[in-house]
Amino acid sequence: MSSDTSTESLAISGGPKARTRPEPPMFPGGVEVGQPEIDAATRVLESKRLIRFYGPYDPEDTGVSEVDDFEQKFARYVGTSYALGVTSCTASLMTALAALGVGPGDEVIMPAYTMVATPSAALAVGGIPIVAEVDDSLTLDPASVEANVTEHTKAILPVHMRGMPTDMDAIMAIAERHDLAVVEDVAQATGSTYKGRACGSIGHAGCFSLQMHKIITTGEGGMLVTDGADTVFRAKCFHDAAAEFRGAAWMDPDPSIRDSFVAFPGMNFRQSELTAAIGKVQLDRLDGLLERMRAHKAVLRETVASTGRVELRRVTDAGECATNLVFFTEAPDSARAIAAALDAEGVYSQVLYVNDEFDWHVYAWWRDILNKRTWNERGYPFSMARREINYSRDMCPRSLDILSRAVLINVPPQLTEQDVEETSEALRKTISALS
Repeated sequence: MSSDTSTESLAISGGPKARTRPEPPMFPGGVEVGQPEIDAATRVLESKRLIRFYGPYDPEDTGVSEVDDFEQKFARYVGTSYALGVTSCTASLMTALAALGVGPGDEVIMPAYTMVATPSAALAVGGIPIVAEVDDSLTLDPASVEANVTEHTKAILPVHMRGMPTDMDAIMAIAERHDLAVVEDVAQATGSTYKGRACGSIGHAGCFSLQMHKIITTGEGGMLVTDGADTVFRAKCFHDAAAEFRGAAWMDPDPSIRDSFVAFPGMNFRQSELTAAIGKVQLDRLDGLLERMRAHKAVLRETVASTGRVELRRVTDAGECATNLVFFTEAPDSARAIAAALDAEGVYSQVLYVNDEFDWHVYAWWRDILNKRTWNERGYPFSMARREINYSRDMCPRSLDILSRAVLINVPPQLTEQDVEETSEALRKTISALS
């Protein structure tokens, strides 16, 4: 125990709280919703055109679609040739995997730390989730990815978890060696970059979320990006059950693509005009939100580093979103003690894995998947696996160890300078006293 700060000074022991006002809710874009979003939604409602393809009074020509415009703006922002608006990031993942040919029995490597929607999307198109370890960046460990590649592997699904880019150079090198598709899950990292390139633009496809918890939001919604003309063609087929009806001009402007591929039956993941109109406003807010969060985190990170008592999460690239700060203690007990003390100081915190606390983001809690439960009696798609696949709660021990010692605090963009100073004080005294 430190002699710098006694436990008696902590709020959990009866001392004064560090924070003097409630912490802003961690809905970065959601808290910012205001008149511009109201005006955008009103514009769409007054037009009575709620679907991208037509309206009730002018079905032949209703002008520029909000979804069309949003797709073009999003593609420019991330630097890809194409973007496709969909209903959620899960829909985007399913569409991307299908567009890249993932089907029954194909193995898809993904991290042990990600929302359960990631493996669920693979299962929905017939793929078999293969769970690999994460490292001290909380993203895919390239060595574990390499160790899990088999002759049945079809794709790698890196997740830029908690706003941190995966080591994409290593992932793309593995993919190239083994001729694998790469689908980036950017649900929690919209606006992040890796070595100067936008996350989502590096793999063969990138999938984004506009769900309420995400950095920018439309409540629900998603986006798929790619540079592949054939990939976006197939994505359009999969995300729209009436894709063939839409006509060759909408499917792809490149005649060579239309001549090489045939439309096939798809789903209904089409984005609405309301979603796109609000999304355009939120996209304009993104850089400002990121700038504020990065500035706040830089101060908090320096505070934690100055204690010399804990290990900060490894930053893979300065282009991270900075939505949170994570540090590791030597043992799980210390992590839980610090998290409880921070909560008492008025700073929301969490330990990323506690054995008896449910969390869909940790593979050990993907109970239906670990037990291979499916919606059909034949056990599809697990019944299509080309080798025996077994899951268990302890199959990724390194990930569970890392997560059990990881303490996370949120870094909302709405923090004031005083909030940051008070949060720094809470971090300094709790870490000094309890690590």
